[in-house]
This record gives sequence, C-alpha cells and structure tokens, in this order.
Amino acid sequence: MMIDEIRSYLDQVSGLVLQIPPADIERITGIILNARRTGNRVFVFGNGGGSATSAHFVCDLAKGTALPGRPRLKAISLAENMPLLTAWANDTDYTNTFGEQLKNLVEPGDVVIGFSGSGMSPNVINAFRVANEAGAVSVLLSGFSGGKAAEVASEAIVVPSEDMQQIEDVHLVLAHIIFRCLKREISEEAPVARP
Repeated sequence: MMIDEIRSYLDQVSGLVLQIPPADIERITGIILNARRTGNRVFVFGNGGGSATSAHFVCDLAKGTALPGRPRLKAISLAENMPLLTAWANDTDYTNTFGEQLKNLVEPGDVVIGFSGSGMSPNVINAFRVANEAGAVSVLLSGFSGGKAAEVASEAIVVPSEDMQQIEDVHLVLAHIIFRCLKREISEEAPVARP
C-alpha cells in the first residue's frame, strides 16, 4: 500500500537526520559565522538536486540573515550563472565549472560549500582543490561514504545513506538548521550604531 511506503520513507529520513552529530552542524555553522565576522564570503554549489539546494541555501544565507544594524553575510551561488557554467564546460571541461569561477573570486578565509550526494562529482572535487590552494575552508555535504570529495574537503558532513533522494532531503534539513543557528547568533549581536 502507498501509505506504508510513505511511512517507511518518513521513518528513514527522520532516522538519518537523527544520525547527524549536532557537533558537526555546530562546527560548520561556526566556520560560516567566522567568515562573516572577518568580512569573507561563502560560495555554495552542487549538481542537479545539489544545485537546487545550494541556490536555496544561498537565498536563506544572504536574505534570511540580513538583520538591521548587523553586517551582512556575503553568500554567493556558483550554480546559477548558466552562461558561465556552460562556457567553462564547453570550452574546457565540465570538471572546471565551479573551480574556474572560484579562481576569479576566492580569497583566504572564504568558505566554499559543495553539495555532492555521492562525493564523487569531479567538478566539486576540483573546486575544493582550488579553495584549499587559495586558503579557503572547503566544506562538503555528501552521502554514501563521502567519496573522494570527503578526502579533499577541509570539513564534511556525510549522510549515512545510499538513497540519493533521502540524502538530498537531509542536506536541505542541514541547510535550514545551519541557517536558523546563524540567524539566531546574528540576532543576538548588538546592532552597530550608524554615525
């Protein structure tokens, strides 16, 4: 019956969410907060469903944390400029779609967040290498075993599943938790008086 399948899916996703160590989420949130405090930027990207989640996450980060009298969080999606993505993919190789964008923008202290369900996306792995070479902090949100990307990223949260839809569901939950923690921390800061 369909209702059994629905219940099973919901149980599985909620079980996966509960397996993510809260300390890992807190650590990633702290990395983003630190970048904001130092005036650095957060770059986010992914392929397919990860691309959609990265755009959603950037919307929450850039708009949802914008509070009166507080410095803004500088969040940028590398997954939305289709002319630039396709130019790098067509003229060089799809592996370069995110890394080549980062070469124009990334600086020491920035945060580079990649969503990759399998952790095996060559363009995500390449972007992490570019970020690491530039002195940025690379953060992976993945599933399966984390793949090659987990070996390259500075930090990783790996959803313990091989079901891509459930991995992507948990990634969005993680993005929302991180956003809510950031917004709370920023709201508790004293507003900056304007001259």
